[in-house]
Amino acid sequence: MNILIDNKSGTPIYDQIYSQIKSQIISGELKQDELLPSIRGLAKDLRISFITTKHAYEELEREGFIYTLPSKGCYVAPKNVELLREENLKRIEAHIDEIVRLAASCNLSKQEILEMVNFSLEEQ
Repeated sequence: MNILIDNKSGTPIYDQIYSQIKSQIISGELKQDELLPSIRGLAKDLRISFITTKHAYEELEREGFIYTLPSKGCYVAPKNVELLREENLKRIEAHIDEIVRLAASCNLSKQEILEMVNFSLEEQ
């Protein structure tokens, strides 16, 4: 599992950890029932407070991405298809918002945007 912390980012460190682990779970890089590094171990590797790592793990568990077995550690939860679908829909919406902003800056019409999307779909 690779986690990179950007100290210059305005994003809190726990959120960077949370986002990167979540992304690796959604992409399948981290597999169902895979053991995650211990909270203290990850904190030591990243040279941060274990409280920060604990916060990220708690958030992941609250959202159903990981589960904890007492005295055994934290594991990747079985994929909830509906949860993954919702996450992907959020990502698609964010990309669409960006497309709309860029299209407006270029004075593209709705029709031109749709033509570009249709062309892209046909290429796949």
